[in-house]
Amino acid sequence: MATLEWVAVATGIVAVYLATRRHIATWPIGLVSVALYVFIFLDAKLYSDMILHVFYVGVQLYGWWTWRGGAGRPVLPVSTLARRPLAVLVSGTLLGSAFWGWAMHAWTDAALPWADAFTTVASFVAQFLMAHKKIEHWLFWIVIDSVAVGVYLLRDLHLTAGLYGVYLVLAVVGYRSWAIGAGSATHPNGHRT
Repeated sequence: MATLEWVAVATGIVAVYLATRRHIATWPIGLVSVALYVFIFLDAKLYSDMILHVFYVGVQLYGWWTWRGGAGRPVLPVSTLARRPLAVLVSGTLLGSAFWGWAMHAWTDAALPWADAFTTVASFVAQFLMAHKKIEHWLFWIVIDSVAVGVYLLRDLHLTAGLYGVYLVLAVVGYRSWAIGAGSATHPNGHRT
């Protein structure tokens, strides 16, 4: 698992860095990382994270498609959510986390079911927002990555904890970068217009 974790970490860092630059290559490189993490989290008995990464495989393909434009679809600009939809997403994240954490606690031998559930449910929301180039996805990632560092340290996934520490820094950089460039589109090759 150690070699898989190293490859997953390296491709994950590259993918998130490319996301901060709004480069479309974030999606295929991210696909490699999330696919590897399906196996890593299964081995670590972090079942919510494993399920999340199965979902990520599909979202990587979807995000790649939505960011690409073409076939009559415009390239997505960076945009923001109104307060009401954001409040609904935050509330839904908290309720979904409570339900999922309870289910993992009651029906599995999951390690850290509540924290793992929160990072999983919040990541579903963040990934969906990212695929639609909503700037708020970076705020979700800042919170998620902060919690994830602790979860992975407690499960002795030190390399992955370090990865999420890097993700945390990149989420702050990404938020600032996207806030500055909000509303500008990118070409499929990732260059801003």
